[in-house]
Amino acid sequence: MKPGVNRSEAFLIAKEPYYEPLGDEVLLFESAYRNRIPVLLKGPTGCGKTRFMEHMAWRLKRPLITVSCHDDLTASDLVGRYLITAGETVWVDGPLAQAVRNGSICYLDEVVEARKDTTVVIHPLADDRRILAIEKTGEVIHAPAEFALAMSYNPGYQSVLKDLKQSTRQRFVALEFGYPNSALEQRIVERESGVDPETAGKLVKFAAMTRNLKGSGLEEGASTRLLVHAAKLMVSGVSPVAACRGAVAQALSDDSEMLAAINELSASLF
Repeated sequence: MKPGVNRSEAFLIAKEPYYEPLGDEVLLFESAYRNRIPVLLKGPTGCGKTRFMEHMAWRLKRPLITVSCHDDLTASDLVGRYLITAGETVWVDGPLAQAVRNGSICYLDEVVEARKDTTVVIHPLADDRRILAIEKTGEVIHAPAEFALAMSYNPGYQSVLKDLKQSTRQRFVALEFGYPNSALEQRIVERESGVDPETAGKLVKFAAMTRNLKGSGLEEGASTRLLVHAAKLMVSGVSPVAACRGAVAQALSDDSEMLAAINELSASLF
């Protein structure tokens, strides 16, 4: 994207994303946004962090630019680079520069998966300076009041080598996410999939059983997202045991003994 070109409208969320608050996270995020403080979302995979960000972007009526971080993501991927277009060399903004320039919300999902040079770019944006320096062009973009930076990571899954440094963490307001209580999780599964209450309740019990296996062969138990996947398969006519096997067990592990244990848990309920 060329400097000065505003395509932020494409990232606006027109329809309210369904989200059930777990606590006071909505109030805290809104207050942090008004005070121009970046936000760090901590919690396990599939517990609703991304949906929360979509919901907040809708509430605040700001475009949301999401970056799924990975091992090969560099600072240049975030900020931008020169590209040859129609025989000309032009600068193209990366998603972070685009968000800063247009006053969008930039959400870096699983930020610790990115390469370490990305934090060098993030730090000046996450303190009182609120600037993005583009070294290759010499430009310094001052973030407008509407811009917000948010990041997420899973502290229970990351290794020590991939944990966030204190110099990064202490720039953010941190919101901790977890799986909903059983009644709320059942309501979410029903709402998201259209499954009947009895089946949703059994799925929630099944999830609790798998979460008890964390640390005993499983890195993570079944997330709310996986329960919704299984429920959607059931609504489409797939048998409950087959749905749990494909949407949950196979997604959680490749170990044959662990798969057998998880499948036995689902068979005991369905």
